[in-house]
Amino acid sequence: MKGEKIDCIDSGSKFCPCHLAEANECLLCSQLHGECFCDCLNWKGVCIYQGWIANGSKPKEGRKTYSCKIEDWILLQKDLLLIKFKLPEDLALDLTTPGSFIFLRTDDNFYFDIPISIMECDTDANNASILIEIRGIKTKHLINTKSVENLVIRGPYWNGVFGLKNIKNTTNSKCLILARGIGMAPMIPVIKALKNQGNDLDILIDKEPFDDVYVNDILSNLGLSYNEMSLLDAGKLSDKCKAYIKDSIENNNIKLIHCGGADILTFKVMQYLDTIGEKSIKLSCCNNSKMCCGEGVCGSCTARFAGHRVKRLCKVQADPRDIFEGRRFI
Repeated sequence: MKGEKIDCIDSGSKFCPCHLAEANECLLCSQLHGECFCDCLNWKGVCIYQGWIANGSKPKEGRKTYSCKIEDWILLQKDLLLIKFKLPEDLALDLTTPGSFIFLRTDDNFYFDIPISIMECDTDANNASILIEIRGIKTKHLINTKSVENLVIRGPYWNGVFGLKNIKNTTNSKCLILARGIGMAPMIPVIKALKNQGNDLDILIDKEPFDDVYVNDILSNLGLSYNEMSLLDAGKLSDKCKAYIKDSIENNNIKLIHCGGADILTFKVMQYLDTIGEKSIKLSCCNNSKMCCGEGVCGSCTARFAGHRVKRLCKVQADPRDIFEGRRFI
């Protein structure tokens, strides 16, 4: 945890300052965190306190809710749903970056909206595609969306991926992409960003628990291929995956590894890199935190760390190592 750098995903955006500043809980600004001096945790070229004063000492207007027409609805298998829907032009532009996600529902009851990562966003056609794994009560409710014309969405949100700085700073290098299950969907914007930055991508996909690799067409359209491999075995990295990672580092000079999947995948990759003495490899990963409001207020995304620190993971943007190391589970 030494030298840990954290950021707020909304800092400097049109949504800053937010309700956390109103409650003296701003993640970055010391004066909006109950202190009487100026000592920003991570200066981004914009004074949050000045923005607070200029806005009449109140938070900026939050995310808006939109009613979006469903363009396509495909039940790929009994527990996997693909939905494509129309977007306002300005919202489509805001949902193209890695980590973009929305809150989704089918009616006006906002207690049952679901955070879903954007898989693809087309700024020419102004539409977006999402891949939804049907798991619990709220996602099961989406099975009925075929019979309705509109989805109600709230956004944009951007903290669906940790390690965004590592992604942004990786150019003209070789990267390894590991994706398992539903992690196939949020890896697509990451792949597009890395490809646009001149990187050479090596993609490994573990389709479990699904029947097929449902992003095959998207990758083909990008001119990319992938290899299928079992990444986890009984909760541990498979021997094949370990060998592939080690070989990629030694022979291909891999600079960044992106993990798209459950937290256990990211954690085991980190542990393995430590074991082989490759802690310098940059990492990025999915943000799998439970979320409800997306604004850091409700507390469902909070996690406790050593030193009695609490992080609001819907807002905190950090390196994956700073998210998993020092984390308390009791």
